[in-house]
Amino acid sequence: MEHTHHTMMINLQLFSEEKTENATPKKKREAREKGQILKSVELNSALILLVAFGVLFSFMPYMGEQIGNFMVTLFTNPLGFAVTRGGMISLTFLTISTMGKIILPFMIIVMIVGILANYIQVGPLFTTEPLKFKPERLNPLEGLKRMFSKRSVVELVKSLFKVFLVGYIAFRIIKKEFINLPLLQDMSIFTGMAYVGKISYRIAISAGILLLFLAIFDYAFQWYEYEKNLKMSKKEIKDEYKQSEGDPLIKSKIKERQRAMAMQRMMQSVPEADVIITNPTHLAVALKYDSNRMEAPTVIAKGQDMMAQRIKEVGRNHEVSIFENKPLARSLYESVEIGEAVPASLYKAVAEVLAFVYQLKQKKA
Repeated sequence: MEHTHHTMMINLQLFSEEKTENATPKKKREAREKGQILKSVELNSALILLVAFGVLFSFMPYMGEQIGNFMVTLFTNPLGFAVTRGGMISLTFLTISTMGKIILPFMIIVMIVGILANYIQVGPLFTTEPLKFKPERLNPLEGLKRMFSKRSVVELVKSLFKVFLVGYIAFRIIKKEFINLPLLQDMSIFTGMAYVGKISYRIAISAGILLLFLAIFDYAFQWYEYEKNLKMSKKEIKDEYKQSEGDPLIKSKIKERQRAMAMQRMMQSVPEADVIITNPTHLAVALKYDSNRMEAPTVIAKGQDMMAQRIKEVGRNHEVSIFENKPLARSLYESVEIGEAVPASLYKAVAEVLAFVYQLKQKKA
């Protein structure tokens, strides 16, 4: 005897918890609402550093002018700032005003750049989720795990690498100027400060450009980590689909129930029909016409095969006229939905049927 073995193929991946699938838009949206966003702090820092030193260098003449005006006012009117209560108040206000004129424009520009850098990466977002108290944050074991996690190690290596690169850039620039440093002692204070400021600016801009390139790589790494942390298993995607779209089994039950209710309402309207047109066994279309409420006869029920037989049976039980006309029955069934009026192209054929039916009723009466 031969034995036949039937093997049922089951996709076990659908039940796997391994996170191999990219996150769905819904998962990303929920993560964003919780404050889990794609953002590189390194990119913000590099942009702010570059802009800060660029603005600082551009503002040097303006700052020098403000400091010069302050010194002129201070030394040309020494009696106005005598060591009295009024003099100290005047000196304090003058100092605060001068510092404000120097610092505020610089701070405002840097702050705007910082906000824009965050906005470009994150977009509009307001959430209090990261501020909520979470007991696990007080757990020292969890804290140690975070300290020695792969992310912490990567951040430490990045920081050490940045310190090394910035130090190397500063060393190379200062080395080139090393031969000129002894000349500082023969320079005036302002000339010496300008020279040192120029070297510092070169170091800062060079370091900023380098950090900007590193930040681009950091952004790519953050994107990789972000996508990796949000990955989903096939089961999670399937569960999410069920939650958002509804369980297919439940949806099919609802649709089945809706069809049954619609069918019940349709069958309840069959006794109100003036005529049922058939083909004669496969199709049945019930028509009703009320000249006071309708512009044209309306299809109130239709069906094929078993449903056609039920429509005719209900019609017979309620003494509704049944008229056989194969072409008309098929045309009505295929072109007119339940509740719709008969199209103008079928007016003549339907009118002939209704006239015949009304004549029969009058004869019976």
